[in-house]
Amino acid sequence: MKKNLLFALCIGLLLLAGCKGQDTSQTKSDEKPIRIGYMICDSRVESEARFAPITAYLSEKTGRRFEMILANTYDFEDLVRQKKVDFVHVNSLIAIVLKEKYGINFLTVDIRGRYGYKASGTIIARRDSGIKTFADMRGKSMVFGPALAPFGYMAQYYLMLENGFDPETDLSYYAIPWGSAKHEKVIYGVYFGRYDVGAAPRIDLDLMAETGKIKMDDFTIIAESVPMPYCTIGAMPDVDPALATKVQETLLNLKKDETVLVDGEVLKVLKRALIDGFAKANDSEYDPIRERLKRCNMAPYTKY
Repeated sequence: MKKNLLFALCIGLLLLAGCKGQDTSQTKSDEKPIRIGYMICDSRVESEARFAPITAYLSEKTGRRFEMILANTYDFEDLVRQKKVDFVHVNSLIAIVLKEKYGINFLTVDIRGRYGYKASGTIIARRDSGIKTFADMRGKSMVFGPALAPFGYMAQYYLMLENGFDPETDLSYYAIPWGSAKHEKVIYGVYFGRYDVGAAPRIDLDLMAETGKIKMDDFTIIAESVPMPYCTIGAMPDVDPALATKVQETLLNLKKDETVLVDGEVLKVLKRALIDGFAKANDSEYDPIRERLKRCNMAPYTKY
């Protein structure tokens, strides 16, 4: 009788342990996903293809389920204010807005192009236009990139102001293109003579030249800004610091040949993201952007 009682007790303990193990697994599978919002670059389709591998890689390396959210530049403040994202991947101008207004923490900066984790903005004209200086630009038409683009609008606007040129009065007309591939539209707009002058990120000029879309000899670079931090990944202030550190370390240690499985396909993470790696973000290096935003009276420092 005692043996039977002891046997029944052992079976009960084993079943209880099994139930506990099942509950833990169920909790893990139902765990709330970590949401990372990516700013749409050229188009939603291209951005999804670029950033799906990074999202899958973070899931794999952190042991947490990361979920990709794609949003237009103007939608990011709403996403953050409504707490719909935990991490963000945005341009450095938006990163500053989100830090000043919502306290996000900068983690990493994308490495891409001639200046590494920094980028610059240029003012360009067709070489055969004869426009070589700010004085030559007076009375001419100009096309900018998106209004919230640090290297397609802010950097160039600042350059003009600092050189005694007021875009609001000294240009005959300026425009900002709609739709996808806005930076390419700026460069082509100048190349095909629709506008006299354009505001283009140096990284886009270089890329279009490397891929044979343009020849640099066809353009004059009237001015170029100092290099400043490029696209930035940040964490919301309420994100677990241990998780934020894990994400930062994972990205900083990401090598060029590392792969991840996405929808049954093995992809190189960095190659698909069109970047060379990540650098650690240093808040003080964003000060030149803050200075330019203030000088141009742009958010988050706008004064009315």
